[in-house]
Amino acid sequence: MLQTLTIRNLALLEALELEFEAGFTAVTGETGAGKSILLGGLALLAGERADKSIVRQGAPACDVSAAIAFAEPDSINALLEELGLPACEEGMLVVRRTVPVDKPQKAWVNGSPATLAALQRLGERWIDFHGPSEPRRLLKEGCQLELLDLFARDREALEAYRREYRDWRDALAEQRRLAEETALSPDQLEYLRQQLRQFEAVDLADDAIEALERDHLRMSRAQELIALAGSVAGSLGGEDGAQGRLALALREARRLAEIDPASAALAERLAAAAVELNDLAAEFTALGQDLANEGEAAEALAARMNAWLEIKRRHGPDAGRARAARDALERRLEVQKDFAGAFAAAERRALDAEQRARAAAARLRGKREKAAQALARAAAEEIGQLGFARAAFEVRVRPATELGPDGDCTCEFLFSPNVGEEPRALARIASSGELARVMLALKAVLAELDGVPVLVFDEVDANVGGEIGRVVGQKMAAIGRSRQVLCVTHLPQVAAQAESHLVVEKDQSKARAVVSIRPIHGQPKARVSELARMLGDRAAKSALAHAAELLGK
Repeated sequence: MLQTLTIRNLALLEALELEFEAGFTAVTGETGAGKSILLGGLALLAGERADKSIVRQGAPACDVSAAIAFAEPDSINALLEELGLPACEEGMLVVRRTVPVDKPQKAWVNGSPATLAALQRLGERWIDFHGPSEPRRLLKEGCQLELLDLFARDREALEAYRREYRDWRDALAEQRRLAEETALSPDQLEYLRQQLRQFEAVDLADDAIEALERDHLRMSRAQELIALAGSVAGSLGGEDGAQGRLALALREARRLAEIDPASAALAERLAAAAVELNDLAAEFTALGQDLANEGEAAEALAARMNAWLEIKRRHGPDAGRARAARDALERRLEVQKDFAGAFAAAERRALDAEQRARAAAARLRGKREKAAQALARAAAEEIGQLGFARAAFEVRVRPATELGPDGDCTCEFLFSPNVGEEPRALARIASSGELARVMLALKAVLAELDGVPVLVFDEVDANVGGEIGRVVGQKMAAIGRSRQVLCVTHLPQVAAQAESHLVVEKDQSKARAVVSIRPIHGQPKARVSELARMLGDRAAKSALAHAAELLGK
């Protein structure tokens, strides 16, 4: 859910810090008061494009930030990882965006710089706008099929199909690759074998390559290492070295112990240090000798390193790329043993994989067709309660011309608000109010299933009367039990059913207009007054009484 929102210098709003509650929040205010500023700030964080005209006049930049909490952050963290962005800490996604007047726009996600495209990808996961200016997800290509799949609960069938589809595409790609090849001549075959023999000179395991590069670096500096080892051994050995000085110190320590037996333990520790020092001197001497005697090993190591460098030059920068190239050469040579047979086998594999994919697609389509009828009935019932008593709603599943990543069919939602009219695609509905209420109905049906946590409705009650307004409010409250809902509304019947209430006000009493947004859900008198204003007159006793009645006061 959206927990906090901070806005600086957006349009007429100078500064705003809001904390949001779970459930249904109503946003009200006079026409022209600036309710769109709140939605505009959220849209910026969801990746909406913006120009510098949104910056408050006289301010250097507009700055918007929000914190969104996820009860189960695994999905959003997976997307963050895909985008190369930091994961959420304790399930909290922190998004920020600035729009300066004279500099490029910037965005951050969890403290790390992010692109506008990344904000858009993330925005699709945490907020869903519905209204005249933002009918985003429902009209987006593929979203209607996604919602149908959500209602059908066919995730397992969809994943099973996608596995078969990927297998078919892979088999088809192999068939096409073989179709582009021809049987190779003996000289061409020998050239491939020579390339393969180059790989045989090097162990391409990751740990083996790491050891080879480390040993080669060590060997390439052998003379420097021999000199250093000799220098250390010389500093330790001989009468003038550390050994000689320690031997003198040990003799004096033992004389001291003869005079003062209490110091005998110190003399023994010094003797142990002398033994360790002798061992160190001997090991440094042996190290230098070993390095000097590794001539043949150095030649073999250099040969392996040269072979590895040639493989890297030809086939890629790491062992994984080299192994893939080697395996491809082996497969190509294996195919050449019976080229015609290999091509026939590839054709059979592609055909078998296509048949399996089509069978999986047919099973998936059957689930969708069955779910489409149930979704249409459920949505039509909800739509009927929202002022469309004789409206028609259909979910049509149509076969596709080819198999695709989502199956062998497409899905389209169709709607007719009036009896006797043929249902049309949602994208062709002229009235934004109609479209908003269709979206509300679908959200009511899918509220428990759709994973987007924040829903924003703008003008969902357009052209709605009082009785239907009450139903709209009930729908909002019902959705708010499983999702966070923000609704800009002009109807007191809707606002009264919200658990939280924000009022947008514009003050033009001074030299410059200023917009403010404040919560009133903890102020019963202020809330009654605002509902009375929405009813027509906050000073009228009848309006105040009606407002109190709507709130159940």
